Amino acid sequence: MVRRYLFVFLTAAALIFSMGAVGSPVLADNDQDENAEPEVAETQPLPEGSSDDPYQIADIAEETSPSTVFVHVEWPHEEERPQDQFGGWFFPMPPEEPESAGTGFFIEENGTILTNQHVVGDLDEEQEITVTVSTDEVDGEFEAELIGADYKLDLAVLQIKDEDAGPFPVIPLGDSDQSRPGEWVIAIGNPYGKVFEHTVTVGVLSAKGREIQVPTPEGDIRVYDNLMQTDAAINQGNSGGPLLNMEGEVIGINTAVHAQAQGIGFAIPINVAAEVLDELIETGRVDHDLPAQAWLGIWYLDVSEEIAARLNLPDTKGIIISDVVHDSPAQEAGLQSMDVVRRVEDEDIETTEDFAEAIEERDPGDEILLNIIRDGEPKFITVELGDTPIEKRW
Repeated sequence: MVRRYLFVFLTAAALIFSMGAVGSPVLADNDQDENAEPEVAETQPLPEGSSDDPYQIADIAEETSPSTVFVHVEWPHEEERPQDQFGGWFFPMPPEEPESAGTGFFIEENGTILTNQHVVGDLDEEQEITVTVSTDEVDGEFEAELIGADYKLDLAVLQIKDEDAGPFPVIPLGDSDQSRPGEWVIAIGNPYGKVFEHTVTVGVLSAKGREIQVPTPEGDIRVYDNLMQTDAAINQGNSGGPLLNMEGEVIGINTAVHAQAQGIGFAIPINVAAEVLDELIETGRVDHDLPAQAWLGIWYLDVSEEIAARLNLPDTKGIIISDVVHDSPAQEAGLQSMDVVRRVEDEDIETTEDFAEAIEERDPGDEILLNIIRDGEPKFITVELGDTPIEKRW
């Protein structure tokens, strides 16, 4: 170890010696011109949008933190609800009580709050939502109403019920299309609830246009696209909080983080939310104008040679059901995990592509006859296809 340090020291010394004294110009012939005026290094300009103010981030945090709120949700039924997305996906910690928590921020002085749908749920679920506000003028807990939610975009809008409360501090919305990978960003939220409320973390915008797939507690796959990636620290409870640029503007809504990696968090671009905000507030939903789409409600895989050997199948033709979606047409018809589908009507099924095409070419309401193998025995099951729910389409 001593030799290694000595080698590094000597190498560095030799390099410095060969370059000349630090801060001094080095002539091509290594001779100094005694009569020359000493050169002064020019100060490089700061990058656009940056500041030499060491308290710039602190000033932004101080200005915007009061606009960030703690969101607590209690559900009326004794059932396991998806907690903050980090809890449901990356930190699998089933709640002991039917409740969830996250973050939101004011976008209107009258108490309109933007957050994630996965934090507060959908309309008409009879959930009770409480918002904790901490400002110099307003401090305390307020009941809030869910006035709009969209599963696909993972956006929700809350409204403080007390019309006499406020005005509330608002964070200005920026332009996420103008954001650039490498620029500094600030995340504010409530990781792990009120214990660490209004936590400020700093990082850079790592990338844009990311797509991730998140398994949900209900057994679905939730697909997010066009997300912003950041290395600003995000944890359970940060969902719905603002991701800010160095102008103190919201450019993203913190949504997910990958716990198996370091510094990989994701946010919904604020421009995506801005495009549908009026529709969410006025109608309570976003009309995605989706056409009818046949739905069976299973997860399935190709039949590998290993699977064929384990199930004593004659070959690898067909698809094997890995899971059945709750309350789906497949469950109602009696399909089960480990069933192997060999035919749909009169069509032989050899691969997952064959099966997908067989379903896609049919319409909701169609009845189809499936030829399956279960526990080594052939069976015929009739299924009436449904219309694919919006949350199952992405």
